[in-house]
Amino acid sequence: MAFPYLDIVLRSIAVYFFMTIALRVFGKKELSQLNTADVILILLISNSVQNAMVGPDTSLIGGLVAALVLFIINYIIKKLIRRYKTISDLLLDKPQVLVHDGKLDFQTLSRLDISDEELKEAMREHGIEYFKNIKLAMLEIDGTISIISEDQKNLKQTHYKRKHNRKNLQKS
Repeated sequence: MAFPYLDIVLRSIAVYFFMTIALRVFGKKELSQLNTADVILILLISNSVQNAMVGPDTSLIGGLVAALVLFIINYIIKKLIRRYKTISDLLLDKPQVLVHDGKLDFQTLSRLDISDEELKEAMREHGIEYFKNIKLAMLEIDGTISIISEDQKNLKQTHYKRKHNRKNLQKS
């Protein structure tokens, strides 16, 4: 065989695309709100697809080849997503409007399986008490809910920025 690890390369590519499609089908909301069952599922999936990628080759080199292929595919896909809108549209979701000018989009909330309690939790995190005070609430492509309030003085930072700012404050 010219390239003894070609089988691992092809298997890894197949598993990568299967997982990409599966995550696309099951939705982005699931990624941002991992609970214990979700973490267990991810661990079990990774264990179950390991054999599909490396087959009978359980050597260190076989595992490293599979990991390298996954990194390369991921790098290429990210570059293609940035460069070609059609690939981006195919693989990435678009932000979804959940609330506009205090009016809930019940159809979108239902389609995305976002409960009243999940939306209220996001409102509390942004310091907003009533739906009528929301200028715009969006389910972002990473699965988080961002909210812009009617009261511009009430703007809150995102979770990412809060964590980022805490790290900067701790360094000071």
